[in-house]
Amino acid sequence: MKETIDAQVKGILETLYDKKALNILAIPVGDKTVLADWFIVCSGRATPQVKALCDELEDKAAGFGLTLRRREGYAEARWIVLDYGDILVHIFHPEERQYYNMEHLWDTDNGTIRYSEQRDAELR
Repeated sequence: MKETIDAQVKGILETLYDKKALNILAIPVGDKTVLADWFIVCSGRATPQVKALCDELEDKAAGFGLTLRRREGYAEARWIVLDYGDILVHIFHPEERQYYNMEHLWDTDNGTIRYSEQRDAELR
C-alpha cells in the first residue's frame, strides 16, 4: 500500500512540475491528521495556470490509480483542493498561498519533499 501511495505521489509531483507549477512540496501528514497521508502543495502564476494545473492533474490521475473524490475551489481558482483519498492536492494562487502558509502549519518535522528544488538542482 505504501509503495502504491508513494508512486501516486511521485506521479502527481511529476505532472505538476511538467506543467510548470511553482514551489511544489509533498508534505507527509499521516501522523498528524486522519484527513490524508500526504498534502501536495503548489502554486500557479495566475488564475489560468491554477486551473490548467488542476485540469492536467485530473486528466492524468486515473493513470496513477487515483480516483477524484471531491474538488473544491475550481470556479474561483484561488485555492483548489483535489481529494484523492490518501492524498490531498492544494493548488494555490500565489497570494492565497502566502496568506494561508500551509507549509508552516504542516511541515513540523522537516519531512517535506521539496520537489521543485530537487528537480531544478538535477537540471543544473
